[in-house]
Amino acid sequence: MPEHPSSSVRQAREALAARLRELRLDAGISGRELAARCGWHESKTSRVENARTAPSDADIRAWCAACGTPEHGPDLVAANRQSAGAHVEWRRLQRTGLRRLQESGAALYGQTVLFRVYCSDVVPGFFQTPGYATALLSSIATFRGTPDDVSEAVAARMERNRVIREGNHRLSIVLEESVLRHRVADTETMAAQLGHLLTVMALPSVALGIIPFDAERTVWPMATFTVFDDERVHVDTLDAAHTLTQPSQAELYVRAFGRLAGSAVRGAAARRVIGNALTSLEHR
Repeated sequence: MPEHPSSSVRQAREALAARLRELRLDAGISGRELAARCGWHESKTSRVENARTAPSDADIRAWCAACGTPEHGPDLVAANRQSAGAHVEWRRLQRTGLRRLQESGAALYGQTVLFRVYCSDVVPGFFQTPGYATALLSSIATFRGTPDDVSEAVAARMERNRVIREGNHRLSIVLEESVLRHRVADTETMAAQLGHLLTVMALPSVALGIIPFDAERTVWPMATFTVFDDERVHVDTLDAAHTLTQPSQAELYVRAFGRLAGSAVRGAAARRVIGNALTSLEHR
């Protein structure tokens, strides 16, 4: 059974409290001494360390400074801010339909300059044709039991995807070869989708790489994720959408993306991989 969001929030807060306590212990100071350095009552230190009181951003910065480790402040502040929204179940996000979910991301997409996207399951939304998006979102709506607004959701996705042709956006995309082979839709729709990939990879804003089945890897296949301007990461799993904003988390995913991109082929070699997937459609 998927973990309830409130449980995830509680665990995130407890993890933050434990990290703060570790900083104090590593600094070799008592709770009373830390309180004195921060200018608050010692009971507050205990409440924070036992996750009974959620610290403010200022509290965290003061705590880190009191422990002589101000460099930990940005990560812990980000962890504190994301604890309530880092894990949101898909059923909550999708309960009002798929159209609003597509529209909700429009502002973030519009303000992002550099997208780093790794896909191990389906063609990324940026590059989906209306037919492919319809087949994919229909299967999601059926599986989730959400309101049937697939046509409106597809239109919203196509509108959102204008970022690949407008403004100063840049997209660095890495796909596993398996993405090209997964039969998300019928043969005609899949062929159109693969043909569309050949078209969009020629856009000046797009850098598309494909990791062939036989590529020598330095990092394993993982869940699909998107990095927005090196500051925010979205990771999709079956039960939830995860938003990561801690600098160390973003750096980890940027580093993973770099390793994955290093295994990818590009240009003519990538077009050959797509062409092989098209050929396989014709022989089935």
